[in-house]
Amino acid sequence: MLVRGFPAAAFDTNCWVVAPAAGEECIVIDPGIGVEKQLDDVLREHNLRPVAVLLTHGHLDHTFSVTPVCGARGIPAWIHPGDRALLEDPMKGLSPESRTMFGGRLEWTEPDDVALLDPATPLEVAGLRLGVDFAPGHTPGSVVFRTPGADAAGEAAPPVMFSGDVLFAGSIGRTDLPGGSWEQMQESLARVVLAAPDETVVYCGHGQSTTIGQERAVNPYLRDLPAAPPSRGL
Repeated sequence: MLVRGFPAAAFDTNCWVVAPAAGEECIVIDPGIGVEKQLDDVLREHNLRPVAVLLTHGHLDHTFSVTPVCGARGIPAWIHPGDRALLEDPMKGLSPESRTMFGGRLEWTEPDDVALLDPATPLEVAGLRLGVDFAPGHTPGSVVFRTPGADAAGEAAPPVMFSGDVLFAGSIGRTDLPGGSWEQMQESLARVVLAAPDETVVYCGHGQSTTIGQERAVNPYLRDLPAAPPSRGL
């Protein structure tokens, strides 16, 4: 499986491009602020053809470029029903500080084609089979995307997780924004993150990548589940 990522122009939000191999169809995960040129460069370098955008959640730092990315290619954007309202009006999910930064208003148009994720049904797209785990806490509709431990040819490979803002290297997503819940985050961490195999490679929504084993060993929010973490992202 081919995975390429790069940070957006703001908030260090990672945009991921995923395909079975170079020269194939691909998906784009979380196209944030100002990613269009970098995305085009990655697609051109690996001769990839996007067929869908997948959103781990509805916060603006992960969705800012979803409409131009989808519109330029006539492809759908997939989001969990719990965050559908944030794709209609991203300002609903912002902190007061972030709303002020945008002047209290935002010129926004949602994608023409919005599809709703169903965690009960794996998503089969671009030659990939992705598990969709409902993981609320950061937002009401946060999800984690997973691939099984095998590559396109069926050879052994580590499982992969695209964790959005549920899990970071050494930390977890904040729960103090509208729709956030520390109690739901604790449940999601136990049910989704801690249940994953140690060898799972985690591609996070912000910052560096990690593994479940590494986080199980050193991440204090997985070991002890203490008070809510400091703010990060929007």
